[in-house]
Amino acid sequence: MEYESILKLIDLAKHTALEAGRKISSKSNELKEIQSVILSGKETKIKADEIMEDLIIRCLEKTGIPILSEESGYINVNNNSNYVWIIDPLDGSLNFSRNSGPSAISIALWEDNNPVFGVIYLIDEHSIAWGGKQFGSWQNDIPITTSTIYNNNDAVLCTGIPSRFDKENKETMNYFNQLIFNFSKVRMYGSAACSMVKVATGSAEAYWEEDIMIWDVAAGIPIVIGATGIVK
Repeated sequence: MEYESILKLIDLAKHTALEAGRKISSKSNELKEIQSVILSGKETKIKADEIMEDLIIRCLEKTGIPILSEESGYINVNNNSNYVWIIDPLDGSLNFSRNSGPSAISIALWEDNNPVFGVIYLIDEHSIAWGGKQFGSWQNDIPITTSTIYNNNDAVLCTGIPSRFDKENKETMNYFNQLIFNFSKVRMYGSAACSMVKVATGSAEAYWEEDIMIWDVAAGIPIVIGATGIVK
């Protein structure tokens, strides 16, 4: 896809994220109603998840590019495009419903298995971060870059315990315990998208979570890369 065409898709994704952000902010109390709790009560779905997904899909589907959404899975998969939108309509649903932490709207474009760009709207901050390898990374039109702290003893790690985390796996738990104690400080924000923006802006040095889903990090990965960060 030509560079100019990608720029137009970036503008569309930013406009979509801003529109969704305005809607969720204006009707926040109404949208906090819990619809269901799945995965043994560990994953919360609220009214906002469904409404945000519908808005975002309606904006993006006109591009003809297939969409992978946390809520509905693949949409328009019969298209032979090498590109795919990957969206998380509301990352941090529990945080949003209970005012217990940050939440975000996440939109990414990937080509095959490679991130092209990501857009993340930070709901509490009313700000938007976006970026990719070709474009650098930005928050509210200000360039952002990762931290210059390289010693774990001085570094901040963002992490979490997702609903699919296998706490019964001793090897996983041992690795998790060793990892968190290698850093100066550990922060659990309850939102992978928000955590990765923290890394991209240099407010934290690293982000790690076990058993995370692609839609949780699809937008954060290109933003971190565009901010000179490394993704492994």
